[in-house]
Amino acid sequence: MIAMKNVHKTFALRDGEFTALGDVSLDIAENEFVTVVGPSGCGKSTLLNILAGLETPTDGQALVNGRPITGPGPDRGVIFQQFALFPWLTVRKNVEFGLRTAGMPRKRRQARAQEAIDLVGLTRFADALPKTLSGGMKQRCAIARAYAVDPEILLMDEPFGALDALTRVRMQEQLLDTWSRERRTVLFITHDVDEAVFLANRVVVMAAGPGRIVESVEIDLPHPRTEEVRLSPEFAALRNRVWTAVYHQE
Repeated sequence: MIAMKNVHKTFALRDGEFTALGDVSLDIAENEFVTVVGPSGCGKSTLLNILAGLETPTDGQALVNGRPITGPGPDRGVIFQQFALFPWLTVRKNVEFGLRTAGMPRKRRQARAQEAIDLVGLTRFADALPKTLSGGMKQRCAIARAYAVDPEILLMDEPFGALDALTRVRMQEQLLDTWSRERRTVLFITHDVDEAVFLANRVVVMAAGPGRIVESVEIDLPHPRTEEVRLSPEFAALRNRVWTAVYHQE
């Protein structure tokens, strides 16, 4: 579903240039949940922005379903750490926004938005304004908005980074529950090794100077991912392996 082939990304600076990504190759299968973890400055967000169509590679190719990425598209939903909700619109109207701009008829748009709102557990808050919601609820609204347009791929850039620890754990469980029912292809960027292991089918470890992939770890943990799984020796072993890979890239 996703393929990056020998991707390089260089940014021009006033006194030279900065290479954010150097020779990155990555394949992600349909319905796979891949997390990307690594130290600050290793190019995680640049990688995601290229797949979102917000940046273009300096060299190499980025493909979705075998087609070069030439810009943003409805096949890819993007969720950032900042909730990016319209404060003057209700949850329902925020979720409907992309459908309305795509020209979907009103009744169909309302039905699809309601499905997405129900999916993330915000049914009771469909007519609430963002200012009345907690951080976790705002992020669920952002996820519902992305799901509503029915993308094949979800690109998530540290979406839970601003949440407190307990809310973050609950959001991880909510996301996996939603993914298990909807089965999208997901690329999820995070700094948190525990989060990376808990969510993923596969964890990709990146290093800086320039940004590159140094390890790919298959996560063979059972679903559903419960607190019991999180506290298991198998989880601890995988966490330690990923943590060691990340630590030695600092």
